[in-house]
Parts: sequence; structure tokens; C-alpha cells
Amino acid sequence: MKSIESYFDPFPILETERTLLRPITYADLDDMYRYCAIPAVSEYTTWDAHQSKEDTKVFIDFVMSRYEVDKLGPWGIEDKQTKKLIGSCNYLGCDSNSMRVELGYVLSNEYWGQGIMTEAVSRVIQFGFEDIGLERIQAKCLVGNIGSAKVMEKTGMKFEGLLRSYMKIKNEMQDLNLYAIIRSDYDFK
Repeated sequence: MKSIESYFDPFPILETERTLLRPITYADLDDMYRYCAIPAVSEYTTWDAHQSKEDTKVFIDFVMSRYEVDKLGPWGIEDKQTKKLIGSCNYLGCDSNSMRVELGYVLSNEYWGQGIMTEAVSRVIQFGFEDIGLERIQAKCLVGNIGSAKVMEKTGMKFEGLLRSYMKIKNEMQDLNLYAIIRSDYDFK
């Protein structure tokens, strides 16, 4: 059985109607900083808003090391029209034995409410089930993150429960909602 990571060598480029999902590069630093510096964008994430471009560079350094060492790193979400990086989406916590991944994602606030993240996540789910052969794709969000929960629901994920006092985020224990889609729920086209 192939590992999940083996499907990322070479890194898969995915496309949707409005976006290109591709590796993040240092050329994306300004675009990434633009949205990562907005407090509203990081409100429901594990990280704080970037205070400087150096914060963004440190994150891109981390991403580049993931591409090199694990082969598995985030897809940068590029707006096809403007060619700008507007967010990212990635598989976290991969378990090749159980063929399970967790999704994480973030999107520039300038693109909220337009269905962009639903489009990108749908494509990443499709890749997971149709190309890799995953059995389960799950995602978690803070209870108050209604936008993220809507993305999960619109992409076919089902609410599986509340994870009480699950994770310390920004110095406070937080409850998280757990969503998932399993292979038998997925609509192969």
C-alpha cells in the first residue's frame, strides 16, 4: 500500500473553476502577508495575525521544509484571474494505515462569502477519494467559526460531535466541532 505522502511526489497541482491549487513559494510572501496580517483572518486559527513580513517568511520557511522532508505541505490557493495567493488548504495528521487525513484551510477575508473555499476544499476532497483512495477526511473548527462549518457542510462533511475542551488555542482551552466525510458518503462522478 502506498503512503499518502507518496502522492505528493511530485506535488499535485489541482484546478477548480476559479482557483489553482499549487505549492506555496517565496514569491507568495507579499500576498500571504496581506491576508495573514488581518486579525479577522486568524481569529479562529491556532496562529496569531502576522505582525511583520518576517513572520510570514518564517511560515513559508516551515512550508518549504514540509515540501522537502515530508513531501506533504499545503496547497496555495491562487486566484486564476489575479494570479494572487489568496489562501491555503492542506492535509494534516495523515494516517496511511487507516487512509485518513484531516483538512485545514484559511482564506483571505477579501474572498469570504464567495464560495471560493468550498470550491477548493471540494477539489481537495475529490483528490483524496478519487486519486489517493482515502477512507476518511475530517476537519475541526472552533465552535464559533460558522463560516468554516458551512464550508464543511457544503462539501459533504457531516457533523460528528463536539470535542469539549479539546485544544489550547491562544492560551485558552477551546471546544471544537468535528466534521467528516467517509468514502461511502462521497459521490464519485
